[in-house]
Amino acid sequence: MTTARSLGLWSDGANSLPTGPNNAITDVPGVMVGHRTLKGDGLATGVTAIMPHQGDLFRSKVRGAVDVINGFGKSGGLVQIAELGTIETPILLTNTFGVAACTEALIRRAIAQNPKIGRQTSTVNAVVCECNDGQINDIQALAVTVEDAFAALDAVAPGVVEQGAVGAGTGMTAFGFKAGIGTASRRMKIGKEEFTLGSLVLANFGRAGDLVLPDGRRPMPGAVSGAEKGSIIVVLATDLPLGDRQLQRVARRAGAGIARLGAFWGNGSGDITLCFTTADPVVHDGPDFQTVRMLSNDHIDVAFRAAAEATQEAILNALCAAPATTGRTGKLFPSLADWAKGHAQ
Repeated sequence: MTTARSLGLWSDGANSLPTGPNNAITDVPGVMVGHRTLKGDGLATGVTAIMPHQGDLFRSKVRGAVDVINGFGKSGGLVQIAELGTIETPILLTNTFGVAACTEALIRRAIAQNPKIGRQTSTVNAVVCECNDGQINDIQALAVTVEDAFAALDAVAPGVVEQGAVGAGTGMTAFGFKAGIGTASRRMKIGKEEFTLGSLVLANFGRAGDLVLPDGRRPMPGAVSGAEKGSIIVVLATDLPLGDRQLQRVARRAGAGIARLGAFWGNGSGDITLCFTTADPVVHDGPDFQTVRMLSNDHIDVAFRAAAEATQEAILNALCAAPATTGRTGKLFPSLADWAKGHAQ
């Protein structure tokens, strides 16, 4: 798989944090990722699933936060995460018009595991985020179904994550290039303990001509575009014990990784980060009080750096792993990998 590192577009600086073994969000213990890709007959779309742990998420919720950098988006479930600070379903990524099908799939899957949902206990907050892949995919076809969402959930696995034009990223573009799914991770040492933070992005943002590589070069995919009207969803996972406010603070630092590449979060861009920790899960109908371990803010800068670095590299990996693709109207979205090979330093 082609990555920013394999193309020489990323090199660790003196202060860079080390990566996990797969340089992926799945380096966080228990986190798994799966894809469902739909191609053909004008379709280039799909679903990507992120599973925070292998258990029953409704019964054992992960603590999480959301940061809305620019809210031009149609996601589901973010309001309750912001209010309660927990995530109780897998996170599904898809295209804008696939949100309803993915929401239904998450609800049905949760009810199958917990038949009391909505009757003897609370309802379930399905978490779905989206980007508009309409430049390549025929989004009006409403191709994503409940069964496709189930297929992505059933495909989740640890280890290496397929990147680029796969799953929800099949029809996505960024900075005028073909883009999609990308991921990266960073290891953090605090005192005598080691932790991991991983970032997975659905990259579909940035004006053509605005991309800035880590070495300062500005690849040109063709003509400079007008308004920035794309989106990016960033999912950050960690096993670092963080409080609710700290999770949102870490989520916000993903914006630094996005901005380092030249994006300015335009009016029509939906830029959203979800951040969760697998430490100290919240038990449904649990005890009246729960003890939560929390990092001292004096040491939180390492998590901020990890979020920015991993997100920046994940975006570059999404661009590098995606092949050149022609959109619905005949416009070519070139491959950043092809550009890099032709402009090797």
